[in-house]
Amino acid sequence: MIELTLYGRTYCHLCDDMKNALEPLRRGFSFVLHEVDVDSDPALEARFDELVPVLMTGGPAASPQDVRELCHYFLDVPAVQAWLAAQTARAPDTAPLPQKEAREAP
Repeated sequence: MIELTLYGRTYCHLCDDMKNALEPLRRGFSFVLHEVDVDSDPALEARFDELVPVLMTGGPAASPQDVRELCHYFLDVPAVQAWLAAQTARAPDTAPLPQKEAREAP
């Protein structure tokens, strides 16, 4: 399963914006989005501080060599789509979700 982690804050409108901007990507890709409040952990607060929101590859428990930053402040749709497509190509069980076919009126 493809995992992404969104590091943010509860009172951060940019964090809400990034989360909402990710939703349309679910139509083409299957992924789990983990949300982590950086203020819940002093180490995360020190690491991310004013960079939030930060979208990282992998889950919150992933090892450091398995994660990388995709974007911060605003969703970089082309970068995230490219990464999701690459992950989907590497793991067939995470193939894009089928789109419903449009039906013509009789």
